[in-house]
Amino acid sequence: MRGLFGSDHAGRQKVEALHALGASVMMADEGLNITYMNPAAMALMQEAEADLQRELPGFSVAKLVGCNIDVFHKTPSHQRTMLSVLQAPHSAMISIGSRTFDLVVTPLLDQGRRVGFVVEWTDARERLLNLDYAIRNAAIDRSLSVVELSVDGTIISANANFLTALGYSAADVVGRHHRMLVDPSDHEAPAYTAFWEQLRAGKFQAGQFKRIGKAGKQIWIEGTYSPILDSRGKVLKVVKFATDITLQVNLLANLKTLIDRNFGEIDGAISMSTSEARSASLAAGEMSANVQAVAAGAEELAASAAEISRNMDTSRTSTEKMFQQAVSVGRSTEALTKAAGAMTGIVGLIRSVASQINLLALNATIEAARAGEAGRGFAVVASEVKNLAIQAARATEQISAEIDGIQTTSNEVAGALDAIREAVTSVREQVAQTASVVSEQSGVTQSMSATMQSAFGAVSTVSANINEISAAVLQASQAMSKTKEAAQVLVR
Repeated sequence: MRGLFGSDHAGRQKVEALHALGASVMMADEGLNITYMNPAAMALMQEAEADLQRELPGFSVAKLVGCNIDVFHKTPSHQRTMLSVLQAPHSAMISIGSRTFDLVVTPLLDQGRRVGFVVEWTDARERLLNLDYAIRNAAIDRSLSVVELSVDGTIISANANFLTALGYSAADVVGRHHRMLVDPSDHEAPAYTAFWEQLRAGKFQAGQFKRIGKAGKQIWIEGTYSPILDSRGKVLKVVKFATDITLQVNLLANLKTLIDRNFGEIDGAISMSTSEARSASLAAGEMSANVQAVAAGAEELAASAAEISRNMDTSRTSTEKMFQQAVSVGRSTEALTKAAGAMTGIVGLIRSVASQINLLALNATIEAARAGEAGRGFAVVASEVKNLAIQAARATEQISAEIDGIQTTSNEVAGALDAIREAVTSVREQVAQTASVVSEQSGVTQSMSATMQSAFGAVSTVSANINEISAAVLQASQAMSKTKEAAQVLVR
């Protein structure tokens, strides 16, 4: 210490002076070894010791005096190089962990020779906070209107944004009461009196306010009035931060005017739309019911047509079978006619044989008569033969008559069968044609049924859409009412 402060008496005085300083002072010799720290510096280091040890594990305030200042640096070479050429006070800022310090390093000279250093330490937190506050305040000052007011309402200061918005200069407002900015009708109003009573009680106030600028210019602001308290909770002043919302308020007022002016027409149009939508919904409901009934009838008609088509197919099959049976019967009748014809030839042959037998019997009778008694037996035989010939002739005549009857009947049956066959052929053709037409009608009816079902679905969809439109119109009406109410609230 002696080399630094001179004689013992003078040195002691200087040390006592350093001890009495509120500034944090540390001294080091030419080799950068710490030789002295005043109480303020020791207190600062002790307060920061725990934070510094996180970055510098070997750091200890109790061991600082006698240590080299390298203890404050992880890599001290830069500081040593800088201090080795230092000839004048030098300011620097160092960060150690979460701590930041401002340093002023002053070289101590003895007849031009550097004999040590004096380092003044300051915790940089307050300076950095003040700098941060200053930056924030500058940003606020650029974007907001700021006014400082005394507790009694006197304007202390006002920034450029505020003055520009109201058209005043600083000289116009500073020193005057805040009521100059308020509509004269509100100066003695209970609300304005209560407003200042709340601020003086330290209660924050915020909202939208109408203010009067130069030449009666009406301004709307959205702002906050913040009481500033001292350490004992007493209100020192009030700071107002505000934004000019005159344009928005005017727009809202215009919106309210437009809504008030046009709402009646819009409401009438919506009411008419609602009524028409309701009528359309009822009509669509009736149409839906009618189309549903037609669709049901079309389905029944399609089912009936399908049944008729099936019956016609059955009739056509039966007619075909009857036609085939008529053809078969015709063939049998033709065979019967041919057989009857053949029997007629046989009957003729039998008749010829009977005639010959009869002639032979007559000759035998004549010859028996000539023979006399000897030919009597032969005459009896000839007589029997003649009788047989006569019976055969009669049977032949009877068979011939029956065969003629059969032929006549066969011819009549054949004619009837031809007529039946022609009739069946005509019926078959008509049944086939009818079946074809019924089949086409069945297809058309089914298509019509499907179309009516689709129409029913479309009408149902239209009905549902009309209901949705009606609901949408109702919502629009409600939305317009809410819009009107909202505009009224916003304009207030």
